[in-house]
Amino acid sequence: MTERHPAIRVSEIFGPTIQGEGVLIGLPTVFVRTGGCDYRCSWCDSLHAVDNQFRHEWKMMSVSAVWQNVLLLSGGRPMMVSLSGGNPAIQPFGALIKLGHDAGYRFALETQASVAKEWFADLDVLVLSPKPPSSEMTTDWAAVEACLEAASDKPQVVLKLVIFDESDYAYAKNAAARFQRLPIYLQPGNHTPPNPSNEDAPIDRDGITKRMEWLIASVMRDRWFEVRVLPQLHVVLWGNKRGV
Repeated sequence: MTERHPAIRVSEIFGPTIQGEGVLIGLPTVFVRTGGCDYRCSWCDSLHAVDNQFRHEWKMMSVSAVWQNVLLLSGGRPMMVSLSGGNPAIQPFGALIKLGHDAGYRFALETQASVAKEWFADLDVLVLSPKPPSSEMTTDWAAVEACLEAASDKPQVVLKLVIFDESDYAYAKNAAARFQRLPIYLQPGNHTPPNPSNEDAPIDRDGITKRMEWLIASVMRDRWFEVRVLPQLHVVLWGNKRGV
């Protein structure tokens, strides 16, 4: 029988591994990473899921095919499924979320909040990660508001911001002021975005550590006690390697 639901463009499905960042850091998770993005951040750490030169690696998969991959990786035991990208919000995930919920799975999505979808309200966790000035992208705050409206206060919603410098930090303070009711997570960015042809290239761990120390000092100086400062744990452990 032909599936009635739209296909999903998938870059990779992997796990279980731990979530490396944000509100769910450390939680065992299966990842569904989509292909394609409406942004092109200067420091993108997942070009293989963003840049059109990697389109030949992406697959158009039916909802049932994606779901069978999740079941296989999780051994059929309900757990968290992270929808990532690229920008996963441009893919049709509504049917997959319903299928997973019926089987006891939970779903989190992380997006730059440039595209709002009605199925955001069906998520368990929605991570809004608008991109700061260092990304060389421009934030449409009305689009961020639209994402919040689409969520309808049903999933847990948080802000997660990558910080590289003082301009990014000021941007984060502005975002926190705009969305005072949302928990906010800050993390130092990866100094060395991966070369997709050499994912095992070493990262600048010393630089990331220094940026983490600077970020913590800035938060303490400003007595910004509502924020949480976290590392990108997956980068610390595995660098730029895919599939972990």
